Amino acid sequence: MTVVLYPGSFDPVHNGHVEIVETAARLFDKVIVAAMRNPQKGEPLFSLEDRQSLIEESFSHLDNVEVTLFSSLVVDLARNVGAHFIVKGLRAVSDFESELQMAQMNRSISGVDTLFIPTTSSHSFLASKLIREISRFGGDVTSMVPPAVASRLKEKYPT
Repeated sequence: MTVVLYPGSFDPVHNGHVEIVETAARLFDKVIVAAMRNPQKGEPLFSLEDRQSLIEESFSHLDNVEVTLFSSLVVDLARNVGAHFIVKGLRAVSDFESELQMAQMNRSISGVDTLFIPTTSSHSFLASKLIREISRFGGDVTSMVPPAVASRLKEKYPT
């Protein structure tokens, strides 16, 4: 059984994330989606527990997807959950540059390889940061996020 780990902050999860997980779920036996607190991204909109709940709702249609939280090195989590690979989504060339460096570092310290899955052009512009900003100012992001996330964003930023 091939297990892959898809780590990220997922604050919030959006349709680009959904596309990557659905693709990974077709290709591999088990996908573990792992949400983390990324201090480089500032104060999160949703708590880790809220993100876990939203991710679980967003992927409830996929039987081979599990969700976990972590606050360690990704490679340590990969080892702990028995992941054969780390999966990362790519939107643009700029994503590849930063993700390649991280993939090479992870491989160097752990031996775990990273596989890159590109998004379709219909999702290549999606970024959690932009979705938070649009929501904060009353914009409509319902076409960009799963229904559970759209609902929670409306609760956070009522118009």
